[in-house]
Amino acid sequence: MSDAYAAAGVDTDQADAGVGALVAVLKTIETGSPSRSVVPSGHYASVLKVSDDLGIAIATDGVGSKLVVAEEADRLETVGIDCVAMNVNDLICVGAEPIALVDYLAVEQVDAGRLARIGQGLKVGAEAAGTEVPGGELAVLPELIRGHPSPHGFDLCATAIGTVRLDDLVLGDRIAPGDALIGVPSSGLHSNGYTLARRALQVDGGLTLDDTPEELGGASVADALLEPTVIYVRAVLELLKSSVDVRGLAHITGGGLNNILRLGRGYEISDPLPSPPVFDLVARLGDVPVAEMWEVFNMGCGFIAIVPEADADEAARILASHHEGARRIGTVTDRDGTVTVPGLGLTFPLR
Repeated sequence: MSDAYAAAGVDTDQADAGVGALVAVLKTIETGSPSRSVVPSGHYASVLKVSDDLGIAIATDGVGSKLVVAEEADRLETVGIDCVAMNVNDLICVGAEPIALVDYLAVEQVDAGRLARIGQGLKVGAEAAGTEVPGGELAVLPELIRGHPSPHGFDLCATAIGTVRLDDLVLGDRIAPGDALIGVPSSGLHSNGYTLARRALQVDGGLTLDDTPEELGGASVADALLEPTVIYVRAVLELLKSSVDVRGLAHITGGGLNNILRLGRGYEISDPLPSPPVFDLVARLGDVPVAEMWEVFNMGCGFIAIVPEADADEAARILASHHEGARRIGTVTDRDGTVTVPGLGLTFPLR
């Protein structure tokens, strides 16, 4: 567990225990018919069998406390992109093509102008992912939602669905030692670790959202924190439709490199992608150790594709044609259950 993250208010060990308790109950559901689920719990998306050869993939997620920054800065136009991204980037990890997303927007007070601004981000994100938003839900909850400032609070999350041929599922079961890891750059924090990032920058560092610290190269704190999450859908779909043998796909979100371990096996990150400068600023002002930074944040790598060694160059070429800087970052090892970053002397999960 990240000590800095816990001090900021998020205890990941407690969160994991809470999820475990919830899942333990949900596993006991009896529907009266055989389960349609074909993907083990804990993967990036659930997949339900709807016919002998077709599955429906489902993912749900929200934007998290990045919304606090959007409220404080009164910059609402991009968080919808994050909402779409966090869902569709998970869907593609099982080989699914996203087709639709429905949003859930809970507000402290209805303001049509602000809702339209939030909707603009959903529109941009949906178009980038090639998915529809056929509907959603608006809930007015003044007793539950408190803004920064009030009465402008809101929460934004969504559920996305996609289709996948069951023979084309990508679950990581064919990953083998020696396979190559192709990393795709992130744009920054994406939508994870904001409780820690805000604590480091705004509380420990005493920065305002309008400040432009030297590390950010002229960008403001708000600019860095509100940079939208990258949507990887079109790049990954092209990769899946190519001749490349795609054996594993990982969306690097909260938990950092631990996310790859959802696919099984072990991994060595021998040549990490560069980290955007906001990470150095968080580490310095929050006095966050290197290991904890890599445990909480994506550290510059938002997505990873795992392919055979022979396909590494072609996979990197396809992904880089959509996201400049995508390249080989490491190799699958025979040390199951661990991710190592030799250049930094790190091994995950942290002991």
